[in-house]
Amino acid sequence: MKASLFVCLLSVFQYRIGQLYMISKHSHEQSERGEGVEVVQNEPYEDPEHGSGQFTEKRIYLNNKLPSWARAVVPKIFYVTEKAWNYYPYTITGNCSFLPKFSIHIETKYEDNKGSNDNIFAGEPRDEETEVCFVDIAYDDIPERHYKESEDLRYFKSKKTNRGQLQEGWIHTQDPIMCSYKLVTVKFEVWGLQTRVEQFVHKVIRDVLLLGHRQAFAWVDEWIDMTMEEVREYERATQEATNLKIGTFPPAISISETPLPSSTRSGPNSAPSTPLSTEAPEFLSVPKERPRKKSAPETLTLPDPGRRDSLFKLPSFFSWNSSPQPE
Repeated sequence: MKASLFVCLLSVFQYRIGQLYMISKHSHEQSERGEGVEVVQNEPYEDPEHGSGQFTEKRIYLNNKLPSWARAVVPKIFYVTEKAWNYYPYTITGNCSFLPKFSIHIETKYEDNKGSNDNIFAGEPRDEETEVCFVDIAYDDIPERHYKESEDLRYFKSKKTNRGQLQEGWIHTQDPIMCSYKLVTVKFEVWGLQTRVEQFVHKVIRDVLLLGHRQAFAWVDEWIDMTMEEVREYERATQEATNLKIGTFPPAISISETPLPSSTRSGPNSAPSTPLSTEAPEFLSVPKERPRKKSAPETLTLPDPGRRDSLFKLPSFFSWNSSPQPE
């Protein structure tokens, strides 16, 4: 179990919109035909304990992003399911897949401080020692394939907020400032692979979260003036375009869903365990004769938000050439 702390040059109030914008744009950028993040469900949800929130279910297709040793034992096409309950400033995210006794569980809390709250998750009983990792969004290394000079916070300066060009020790001089506290639990209870897989997954999660928090601030001039209604419309239109960009592929495996603890769809309080046997799985091959739907075209058109009586227009970084598709 690891607790990661990400400090940003934003307030908790501002980051609520920045987070939604970043997740949508990042998912779109990282998706391509057959790979990426497909949004299955995204709707308001009311929880008796946490109040109003948003429930999201996604399918993450990532076969080509796995290391060679992992690709050798998984089907050619597969996805993991991510379910998230966003009761901002508290969120719960859980993943489940076909792998035996494999689960990822992330709890997140946001506070307007520099990471100084050592007991933010004190109300959650833990059976094991937690490793705390402070992540510097400006000076910690990210994978080279994700590096962009325009997103390097050592050189980026926001025109609208006048924040940026972070120097060493920046967290002690910046205002406003907030911290994203994340408690990450990874379980892969398979003898001989447990340590290797869990360490690998923790590193991947850290890299993804580091990149996301960098982008949330590097894109601040794109979202800082948005209202919640505008960012939700942007989220809807971008998700539609991303799903088209990925294309529709029939799953080559069965996904084992972890049941929720009650009849309601509230977030689990602790990391779920995938209810599979302790024996190694018999990995399934891709059916030879299974028909496939036609994948997304190379040139895509974002849905026109104006069809739903919205005045919001998408930023110019979406540069499709074709005309809007009819309803």
